[in-house]
Amino acid sequence: MAERDGAGTGSGKMSLHRCETCSKEEAKYRCPRCMKYSCSLLCVKKHKLALSCNGVRDKTAFVSVNEFTDLNLLSDYRFLEDVGRTADAAARHCTVHSPATKRLLQCLRNKARGCNIELKTLPVGFTKRRENSTTFNSMENKFYWHLKLVFPHCHAEYTLKRVPDDKTLTDILKPYIDPVESDPVVCQRLKIYTASPQSDVQILMKIENRSRNSVRYNELDASRSLLDNLKGKVIIEYPTLFVVLKTLKNDMVVLGKDGSEPVEKSDSESSSISSMEEGEIRDSS
Repeated sequence: MAERDGAGTGSGKMSLHRCETCSKEEAKYRCPRCMKYSCSLLCVKKHKLALSCNGVRDKTAFVSVNEFTDLNLLSDYRFLEDVGRTADAAARHCTVHSPATKRLLQCLRNKARGCNIELKTLPVGFTKRRENSTTFNSMENKFYWHLKLVFPHCHAEYTLKRVPDDKTLTDILKPYIDPVESDPVVCQRLKIYTASPQSDVQILMKIENRSRNSVRYNELDASRSLLDNLKGKVIIEYPTLFVVLKTLKNDMVVLGKDGSEPVEKSDSESSSISSMEEGEIRDSS
């Protein structure tokens, strides 16, 4: 959530800043995480999409001695308390440290490596580690993935469990954006997608192990299986797929198939984003 700008700084200072998204209006909000100025809820959402920013203040961000205040001290104290509670809870949870759990994780990583996938697991206590339900069926020699679908143009996010690795991305998306096969409620929420031709749908996956100010995405092939699309990729816990429309501006930089940076387009060549639905939904399937 963005903070109201000018709190404790005086209204005079607020007028010195312009919205860093539209560059037209005076700023009213400042993102606690990346400190970008915004003038409205729409511009807040646009900056989050463009920078993959979650709007949550980074409690571990560096603060110089000259800028360090009592509030920073209190924040650090509370952060250390939270870390202590999380570590204590993890230490009490015997199952996460059991040999069976460690063997299971090692098996998943080894099986993924055999499929040319670099699967990385997070330490105990991380949200993605807790919610990950990915398994490997040895008899079928198949992964059943925990999968997250994000639809940025509608601010919608869905979680899928036990998705077989031989299922094509087209089939995975049918219950969500197919005008005939999708659920009526989901169809209404994602109507921007269901009303668009399939050729306009683009499936992207964030490239891991890049710096925060250099976020890039790979485009996936909807006609191929989930396993084929994940080969040669780095996965942290489970895949997250971003479903976008080519005709709508989304500011997500997609690398070429050879890993090269794309050629920058001028403003006249870019399509302006259409009206976006307000609100956010997080459903589980």
